[in-house]
Amino acid sequence: MECYPEDGRCYELIDGDVVERRPRGDHEYISSTITRKLDREIEPLHRPFFIPKTCCIKPESDFDGYVPDVIVLDRRQLPSEPLWKKASTITKGSSACLVVEVVSTNWQDDYAKKLEDYERLLIPEYWIVDYLALGDRRYIGYPKQPTVSIYSLVGESYQLQQFREKEEIRSAIFPELNLPAEVLLTVPY
Repeated sequence: MECYPEDGRCYELIDGDVVERRPRGDHEYISSTITRKLDREIEPLHRPFFIPKTCCIKPESDFDGYVPDVIVLDRRQLPSEPLWKKASTITKGSSACLVVEVVSTNWQDDYAKKLEDYERLLIPEYWIVDYLALGDRRYIGYPKQPTVSIYSLVGESYQLQQFREKEEIRSAIFPELNLPAEVLLTVPY
């Protein structure tokens, strides 16, 4: 499975269906903000992490392949990744420290399918940034409001914490992070 066919467009494979992903401007702004904030946490502490521009996550199923909005990789784990050098693709959860999906119209995939697959891969932390409050009430509460949902791996299961407005995001991967949720939930123009 190739996540980036030669036509230059970005696709994901969801349940065997090829789906083109074309993020919109505000979505890209939020993704960029997350990348900048996390990159600032990586550099001063000389962690073995980096944030690739693009990376595909290939779960065990031949029917799925995801291109997250932001992914933090542990470069020490990449030599054991069989698809990394030729396709910027990881197959092992130990290669990813953190995966972030910024919610768009395919919110069901982020809150259900991807959540289950990332948990099964034992990816330590998964963030869902729902800046438009598109997710169902069972995922973001009622009344619906913009929410950062952080799923942290405890044993082999995710534990959920949610952050809204001025609440400080708490991350096990980036414990020094000093970031109010509203920074990731607001497009300032």
